[in-house]
Amino acid sequence: MMPALAAQRRGCRGLYRLYLRCQAAPRPRACHGWKVSMKSGSLSYILPCNRLPVQLMSQVRVYTSNGQKKDLGSQDTNGSARGETLHKVETGQDTTNAGQKQSSPKQPIQVKVKPVLKKREYGPKYTQNNFITGVRAINEFCLKSSDLDQLRKIKRRSPHDDTETFTVYLRSDVEAKSLEVWGSPEALARERKRRKEAEIKYRENLFRNQRLLWEYKEFFGNTKPRSSTAAMFFKGPGKVVMVAICINGLNFFFKLLAWVYTGSASMFSEAIHSLADTCNQALLALGISQSARTPDPSHPYGFTNMRYIASLISGVGIFMMGAGLSWYHGIIGLLHPHPVESLLWAYCILAGSLVSEGATLLVAINEIRRSARAKGLSFYQYVVQSRDPSTNVVLLEDAAAVLSVAVAATCMGLTSLTGNPYYDSVGSLGVGTLLGTVSAFLIYTNTEALLGRSIEPEQLQRLTEFLESDPVVRAIHDVKATDMGMSKVRFKAEVDFDGRVVTRSYLEKQDIEQLLQEIQQVKTLEELEAFMLKHGENIVDTLGAEVDRLEKDLKQRNPDVRHVDLEIL
Repeated sequence: MMPALAAQRRGCRGLYRLYLRCQAAPRPRACHGWKVSMKSGSLSYILPCNRLPVQLMSQVRVYTSNGQKKDLGSQDTNGSARGETLHKVETGQDTTNAGQKQSSPKQPIQVKVKPVLKKREYGPKYTQNNFITGVRAINEFCLKSSDLDQLRKIKRRSPHDDTETFTVYLRSDVEAKSLEVWGSPEALARERKRRKEAEIKYRENLFRNQRLLWEYKEFFGNTKPRSSTAAMFFKGPGKVVMVAICINGLNFFFKLLAWVYTGSASMFSEAIHSLADTCNQALLALGISQSARTPDPSHPYGFTNMRYIASLISGVGIFMMGAGLSWYHGIIGLLHPHPVESLLWAYCILAGSLVSEGATLLVAINEIRRSARAKGLSFYQYVVQSRDPSTNVVLLEDAAAVLSVAVAATCMGLTSLTGNPYYDSVGSLGVGTLLGTVSAFLIYTNTEALLGRSIEPEQLQRLTEFLESDPVVRAIHDVKATDMGMSKVRFKAEVDFDGRVVTRSYLEKQDIEQLLQEIQQVKTLEELEAFMLKHGENIVDTLGAEVDRLEKDLKQRNPDVRHVDLEIL
């Protein structure tokens, strides 16, 4: 009996040493379950895995030889089982050392809180830091220029290319000054309403005065020098259009006389063709004069598309008036043929039309060749891309006129030789088909131009490479270059700027020693905030200056680029 009891005590002592060793060992990771079983004499027990983080004595379970399970250190409410087990195993020096280790106090947890700035709530509408120009301050807040002299003046970068800086005012200062001048917001609102009514009355009087001035000019004559709009019709596309109007007007008159004399369907088609050309070219002249208007607030990009609009309407007019009437007259001739009278005068008029239309065609061809050579394009590319819609219309109309004269002369000759009037009607249908083809081409090319087509891929690649070669640019995304017409390109891209290069560009303009002294003087959070706000705003201004520089360089290297929008990514 004594040897068995001694063996049982030795087993309990070894088990407790192992438990204390597990308590002192590091705890790498958790492992679930009991994996090691040991025997000592008549005592068998199961040990937990060495990766189990032992926290409580209830994790060690002892099985005696009689099959009874005992939990060491169970946390029952009465505490009897835990006291009995500890009484059995607390013997020797090891248990004393373990008790000292367990009684050592735990280190307190220290949490370091980082100081942060309080977030400012600006609300849905915040205008205290807005800048406005002097013109806006006078117009919107009903102030005088003398009132602005008392306010703070701030120099900012100018958005215009002709000036570097301009003067602005804080909106809060202007609002306070307007309240000081007018006394209350209600009085300011009444003054705005009064000025609005005065402006409407001024515009009505201006319109009336313009009408009186126009009547005065008609009565006494206009002695002013020729305007720039009138000078447009003495060179370039305007000259081509004016020559075409004069020649086609004379052709229409003589062809109409020939049709009345002969009754030829082909001659009627030719007369209608010349009338359509004259009306369409008059419409082109109107488009050229309107395209020279300066941009206004309602049309900030100008009126250059008026040439394309006039050309589009011209193409529709050719189709409806020229092709439609020619087809109609040809079909009537086929259904109700009638003999054709002497064609001698018709041949003479057609010959004269061939010479005049050919002369106009040569003028249009020379103008297109000169313009295509200046743009570095071929004759075919210049015509297909509709670079100059007015000249294109004259070119195609005159080319169709020359071909239609040939078709009409051939059909009228067959009619005079065979005496069959059907040839003359077929000639009318052929002229109508030719006009319909020309009108379809004009409608397609001008519609493409008005929709805003992209520029050539090679030109777009050159613009992108120019921006990417700048050290301040990291990458270019979402590039769009639209041909606005008349060799005017609008370029837009999202640019990923290198903040380090921008900051270095700002630091190169600063006194580094003075900047270092400012940094050393920063002691509190308020001083740090003021330092960061000051130089942060200056760095943002430097980024804006870099954007302006890129836009200016892009316009100088590519004269076709008139509008540049670089968005910061």
